[in-house]
Amino acid sequence: MSAPTNPPSPALSPLAEATGYLGLLPFLAALLGVGLAPELGQRDFAQRLAIGYGATILAFLGAVHWGLALARRWAWSTGLVAGAILPAVLGTAAVLSGGQKGLALLVAGFGLFWIYEHRRCGADLPPDYLRMRRNLSLAVCSMLALTMILSDSVGLR
Repeated sequence: MSAPTNPPSPALSPLAEATGYLGLLPFLAALLGVGLAPELGQRDFAQRLAIGYGATILAFLGAVHWGLALARRWAWSTGLVAGAILPAVLGTAAVLSGGQKGLALLVAGFGLFWIYEHRRCGADLPPDYLRMRRNLSLAVCSMLALTMILSDSVGLR
């Protein structure tokens, strides 16, 4: 008698995966804008784009966990509520801080949320989702960090 096996988790839909990766384009546009825009006002707009879009996406990641609890796929707990709400709080702090401080908060937020999601929730999430989230988190953190570095070199605070 063989040991029972868990049924394979469903693969991500191609549309969900493509949408996830297409969501990197505004981060890339902001990075390029900060580095290449000819005027300071345009570079400032690109930096604010990175912060505003980053805060929105970070809040969205927490909302996924909120939705899983609302759908009764996950049990409500203090950890779940914190994991669902803190990304929006951190994103708000990034928007209010602005500039390089806001970008740094977002880099920390995306990195910490990935660690939380992978370590605390990984057993309950499909491997394809975790793989995509890892790739997207690394890309987002890299682009936001580069945007922060470029901001300093082009005279943005």
